[in-house]
Amino acid sequence: MCSSKSENLSYEKTLYAIEPSVYIVGAGPGDPDLLTVKAQKLLAVADVILFADSLVPEQILELCRKDAEIIRTANQTLEEILLIMIDRVRSQHKSLVRLHSGDPSLYSAIHEQMHLLAEANIPFEVIPGISAFQAAAAKLKVELTVPGLVQTIILTRISGRTEVPATEELTSLAAHQASLCLYLSARHVENAQAKLLEHYPAETPIAICFRIGWPDEKIKVVPLNEMADCTHKEKLIRTTLYIISPALSANKGRSRLYHPEHSHLFRSSHN
Repeated sequence: MCSSKSENLSYEKTLYAIEPSVYIVGAGPGDPDLLTVKAQKLLAVADVILFADSLVPEQILELCRKDAEIIRTANQTLEEILLIMIDRVRSQHKSLVRLHSGDPSLYSAIHEQMHLLAEANIPFEVIPGISAFQAAAAKLKVELTVPGLVQTIILTRISGRTEVPATEELTSLAAHQASLCLYLSARHVENAQAKLLEHYPAETPIAICFRIGWPDEKIKVVPLNEMADCTHKEKLIRTTLYIISPALSANKGRSRLYHPEHSHLFRSSHN
């Protein structure tokens, strides 16, 4: 007989011991079911949860210990957050999860956190998460690398308050006509659209993905030349991802991996 999910979680709690440390956890795009197993285990046992409440949905807190200390950080500076980390780990010998949206390796501002934690000699570990572009592709039921059509994915943003290096300007990246995933750019959508139109045809399909994985998510697929109008019509100014890709309208293309004429280590060709 299979045990229930709650019984399994209770059993895991008794087994999964963690040291006083900071665990930087990717919370994924919003859906609690997309958390990694390791992230769920850490949330179930951690003493303290530093919760990026403006970016991570409240439902994820349901996975935490009932007696865990929950600290909301939307209105706090990095310096204030760092002091909490040092106090709870060094002074109080507690385990602490720092919840970030998406995957910590993308636009999560963990670079400076890791640097300061290392300087303070506070142990830390990074646990990856699903990024919005991956969850969006799954919702759209597309593969962003279609043989014979597109084989490159570019993850980027347009310059705003955070400048993009000159060598990574959107116009130059758009020249590749790859599957381009544009983060943090809804406030500058007219500028982004103009730069993209320099290289992508106006009818190139784009997916406008708002709060992927949240209960109020929206996905709109429109031609590139309607990108700005649709963004304004839907009143989107944040938490929006744009996917610009010929793969969104692909109806052909086949990988060689499973082709009957292709042989590899585990299979002979069927010629």
